[in-house]
Amino acid sequence: MKSRIVSGLVGLLLLISIVLKGGALLNFSVLIVGLIGLYEFDKTVRKINVKPLIFLNYFITICLFILININSQTYVPFLIIVYFFSVMLLFVFNKNLNINDIGATIFSEIYIIFLLFHIILLNGNTMIWLIFITAWATDTFAYFTGMMFGKRKLCPHLSPKKTIEGAIGGVLGSLIITLLFAKYIGSTDFVKFALLAIISSLFAQIGDLTASKIKRLCGVKDYGNIMPGHGGVLDRFDSILYTTPIVYYFIKLLL
Repeated sequence: MKSRIVSGLVGLLLLISIVLKGGALLNFSVLIVGLIGLYEFDKTVRKINVKPLIFLNYFITICLFILININSQTYVPFLIIVYFFSVMLLFVFNKNLNINDIGATIFSEIYIIFLLFHIILLNGNTMIWLIFITAWATDTFAYFTGMMFGKRKLCPHLSPKKTIEGAIGGVLGSLIITLLFAKYIGSTDFVKFALLAIISSLFAQIGDLTASKIKRLCGVKDYGNIMPGHGGVLDRFDSILYTTPIVYYFIKLLL
């Protein structure tokens, strides 16, 4: 328990410091988290004999990172086409690859990298904090609400401890903290912020359950052990992977 608390506090302080600093440090940190996430996913699914094209994903991830950082996002669709055809060529000419390997390859790149890299697109924007606020508030309030009032199971075949009451508490927690954030930055768009808080909270919980299902299918408890007591990078970012694009597109389209 002590190592879990210490590693959690260190991780939290490190993340806050990096986001506050922003710039190249934040971008590079997102890249590192993404590459570690790909490694953890690859290691996990190999336990059920699924073999993603991990080195191709590393290469495409770095290419995408470069395009974003030199403001050449217009070339991203071209990169996606190159990536897709590369996967298909390897699928056709490598007799050891099967459809599960290909599916896991494309899934992991979208699930981890394409979702996570939206953080880079919000670099320097105060609203970037909503990615973490909605995820953290949901996790924290869901845990304590479920512990105190939880009776009805939410998804027992994936996460036996999660309850409907906890899920509702998570949404309310996200709503409260997000509205406090809106007030803090001087915004009066409380209805929009409330809508964002609710949607982000729901998707944060879906992200958590998605990770739980992947791990259960592969027969593992955690993706890794990079953070003592907390598991791997994907164990800590499972909710954030989902809140990241939600916050980004909500801001771009509605705020």
